[in-house]
Amino acid sequence: MTDREELRGEALLDHLRVIFHETPLHALLGFEFVETEEPGVVRVAMPVREQAFNPTGNLHGGAIATLIDVAGGACAARASGFDPTTQSLVTADLHVRYLGRPKGDRIRAEARVMRAGRMLIVVEVRVTDPLDNLIAFADFSSMVVERRDPLEAAAGADPRSPDL
Repeated sequence: MTDREELRGEALLDHLRVIFHETPLHALLGFEFVETEEPGVVRVAMPVREQAFNPTGNLHGGAIATLIDVAGGACAARASGFDPTTQSLVTADLHVRYLGRPKGDRIRAEARVMRAGRMLIVVEVRVTDPLDNLIAFADFSSMVVERRDPLEAAAGADPRSPDL
């Protein structure tokens, strides 16, 4: 069995869970996967806590956008045929509409696949609070690309040069 064949179905989900839990930003914001049996749906929850507030004492829009990006990316990963040993999923587009403040101590992003092509996966993400108030709504798309080495400071590299 090849690495690609091993990373299908439940094995792919297990692989994605490991990556999810090893990402420091996810731990910082307190992200949790909420299990669902619905095909094409991923739910990720985040506590509403002071570490994610902006200077005005509201939940930071960047924290909400990150929650959307993570839920949308996980949903796209489950819906695509990408091979995590040779390919990556990258966010191609993210448009967030902020609609209100959460009431309660937790928000949840629910991501649903709208269309999954070979290279581009389009996802809709809704963020709600415990009272089911809609906090944010987003269009998200992810693209399958060839896997690249992780970013790291290279000796002699110009830090102003983009990684293209």
